[in-house]
Amino acid sequence: MNVRRLLVEAAWHYRNPPRTGREIERRQEGQPPAAVAVAWSAQRRLHRTHSRMRKRNKRSTVTTVAVARELAGFCWAVALIE
Repeated sequence: MNVRRLLVEAAWHYRNPPRTGREIERRQEGQPPAAVAVAWSAQRRLHRTHSRMRKRNKRSTVTTVAVARELAGFCWAVALIE
């Protein structure tokens, strides 16, 4: 499976509003605070992007690929955190 497909598959999950649960909080323990902040920012922004594009009657596949592109940028940002 290539990276593009993984990003697109992950992007479908941003249709739902962002929230944190016990499992996510457990996984975030011990992570750098900057990485957690970028992750939460990504959650909010990607959901907002998905919602706005759907409200403009964009096709769901087009919307999801656009969100996947933004997700790649957030992955890059987390990778650069020291």
